[in-house]
Amino acid sequence: MSDTFTKLTYQTLQQGKNYFSLAHKTFSSQLRNLAYPTLGQNIKPIPNEILLKLQQRLNQLLEADWQDAQKGVYPESLLFDNPWEDFFRYYLLVWLDLPQIWERVKQNKYQDFAPEIETHGYPSYYVQNFHHQSNGYLSDLSANLYDLQVELLFGGTADAMRRRILAPLKQGLKAFESVPPRQVRILDVACGTGRTLKLMRAMLPQASLFGTDLSPAYLRKANELLSQIPEELPQLVQANAEELPYLDDYFHAVTSVFLFHELPAAVRQTVIEQSFRVTKPGGVFIICDSIQLGDSPEMVALMDSFPETFHEPYYKHYATDDLVARLEKAGFENVEIQVHFASKYFIAHKPV
Repeated sequence: MSDTFTKLTYQTLQQGKNYFSLAHKTFSSQLRNLAYPTLGQNIKPIPNEILLKLQQRLNQLLEADWQDAQKGVYPESLLFDNPWEDFFRYYLLVWLDLPQIWERVKQNKYQDFAPEIETHGYPSYYVQNFHHQSNGYLSDLSANLYDLQVELLFGGTADAMRRRILAPLKQGLKAFESVPPRQVRILDVACGTGRTLKLMRAMLPQASLFGTDLSPAYLRKANELLSQIPEELPQLVQANAEELPYLDDYFHAVTSVFLFHELPAAVRQTVIEQSFRVTKPGGVFIICDSIQLGDSPEMVALMDSFPETFHEPYYKHYATDDLVARLEKAGFENVEIQVHFASKYFIAHKPV
């Protein structure tokens, strides 16, 4: 395909996902208002000027995604890598799960787990129905629905935002160009369903990839996804990010995607310190998470309503937290910040 046709195909795909997500949100909101009319009373419509700004930011994200593929940062095929199988298998279940979510919201039940779900031994901050989702992060159903739910939330841009870590990751690894590719070790902290590791594998087919997560269900889902890739299977370990089970100075790079806004402040610092400990001197640590209040003044109203709308109990503090100061306190230096659409990136380096 010509570059022009390929770009048009990519833009059409992304626009289609965006329209579908908007239709899903519209129909589900209408159904919620019929079944639970009081739940939508405090939800204010997004002003047109903010919608326009969001569209501009989305277009900028997609252009950056396209440009990185054209520059060879990662294969162009990643632009079209979508979990279609999960969509057709689980989209109906997303709808069937909505009444439970609405009932949970109505009753203000934020630590609601089925009797068969084992919650003992997990940190108290983790035993939450983040996003009001059934059984939090501790069931196979939750793991199966998660990627689809996040794609619907972000208008089909979740992977495009995840891919923003790939260029700084590849750049950071240049410090270890003398290391044979198979000996390069990269850790994804809180790897969830393995989407980020899958993107890394496409860019770095020979690197040794590692992932940790607290949820056995999400690790099962990650193993299912990653085992379909012909290259070496990433090593997945169930572990708390506050106590990473690796030697000091072990990884050439460490990443974490969409984790920090779901951590209490003190835990954020601990996870950063653990990431510093396991990163090699000269290595890079990359955080991808939500934008913060200081990045987008026009988005303040959306960010203020986000914690209640999606049950994110630690988001308000995260939105004003100085992660650069936390990174420097742990020992990182030369922290670069990037903002793309609804996400923010911290690219930090461990001194040699």
